[in-house]
Amino acid sequence: MSVRFAGYAAIFDQPDRGGDVIRKGAFSRALGEGSDVPLLWQHERGQVIGCIESLAEDARGLRVIAKLEDAKLAAGLGNGTLGGLSFGYRVRTGRQGAASLRELIDLDLVEVSLVTIPMQPLARVHAVGD
Repeated sequence: MSVRFAGYAAIFDQPDRGGDVIRKGAFSRALGEGSDVPLLWQHERGQVIGCIESLAEDARGLRVIAKLEDAKLAAGLGNGTLGGLSFGYRVRTGRQGAASLRELIDLDLVEVSLVTIPMQPLARVHAVGD
């Protein structure tokens, strides 16, 4: 069973649980390079669970459309018990912001992951379909 979903792997200008704030445009260089970005389960490199069909920055954050090939995880998306999104990255440009926040300005995008507990609570799947 496969399922398509859409959601946000990153939300701009909102602090995450670790004190990082991703600024608008942080992914623009990486997305412009056109590299394939894998869809993983819980950031595990050996657990590719589907393929990313579209990655784009919009006003809210990094929007993802993907096809999930794992039947058990697809069932979790379908019934709402699973829905966190996250991403792996390397910082190209960052700076210390106010109140011990770290601003992320330019990032290498390594992977996108479906996760049980996202570092950014607003990074979620918001639509599931066939």
